[in-house]
Amino acid sequence: MKVVISTATTKVFNKKDLVAYFLVAGTGAVVQLISSSLLQDWFGLTFQQSIWPSYLVSLIVGFTLTKLFAFDARRTNQTRREMIKFFMVAIFSGFVTDLFARLSYMISNAYFQTYEFHLPGAKTINVNEMVCYVIGMGFSFMSNYILHKTFTFKSTGFYDRLKNLIED
Repeated sequence: MKVVISTATTKVFNKKDLVAYFLVAGTGAVVQLISSSLLQDWFGLTFQQSIWPSYLVSLIVGFTLTKLFAFDARRTNQTRREMIKFFMVAIFSGFVTDLFARLSYMISNAYFQTYEFHLPGAKTINVNEMVCYVIGMGFSFMSNYILHKTFTFKSTGFYDRLKNLIED
């Protein structure tokens, strides 16, 4: 007897999930960029200082949208489990974002002149910082997608093992 498993359900990079996740992650990226800009303007944070706080703000939006739309996990009844796993992946991806944003910013400062874009109303955008932030988010997008698809929104048994370890 031959068993056939549909490749659409087993492939990590299927088009539907990838497009949905890209749209959701894009929304999270916009929230992150706006948060970063507001933190810099309102609280006087530097570019580097604003990376983590704005990343954490986008986490809330990211979890909700990812659960509801990206991986069709709205009816799993495992929200607490997914939140813990999502947070673990997000912390890892936060370090990925931070590392690549800072690394590209150092390279940008060493080899390129600073470009600024002036918006009406006296707001100035440092294009170099924005591009470096997008580079960091791009690397984070790749790690997030793979980890959320294969770990966060998939029953792996990890949560149960972690829960048992904590209870002992």
